[in-house]
Amino acid sequence: MTTAQQVGRIGEDAAYEWMVDRGWRVLARNWRCEHGEIDLVGVEDDTLVIAEVKARRSGATGLPQEAVTPRKLARLRRLAGAWLGASGRHWSQVRIDVFAVRVGPDASVNVEHLRGVE
Repeated sequence: MTTAQQVGRIGEDAAYEWMVDRGWRVLARNWRCEHGEIDLVGVEDDTLVIAEVKARRSGATGLPQEAVTPRKLARLRRLAGAWLGASGRHWSQVRIDVFAVRVGPDASVNVEHLRGVE
């Protein structure tokens, strides 16, 4: 596993723990279909949350959330529809959130939750 993959895994683990610590149910991790992958699918109260996790070791390439472009958001919307179709369940509310994770040199993590990214 490369360093970038390791940082990505640390970021996903941190976002997963963030959700669990706040009482969210996590329904899926790294769910894949022909359109791509959803990092995390969770439930907050009665809202289905499609979560994109972006992790960075430094600010040299910008903030983690800056990597979620309009094109990436459009893909996440398609993925949300695919997940809903595959799950066979109905949710009254569906939201796309971004978890921007900064990983320090000592492997410390800082998770910033961006709710309802559009």
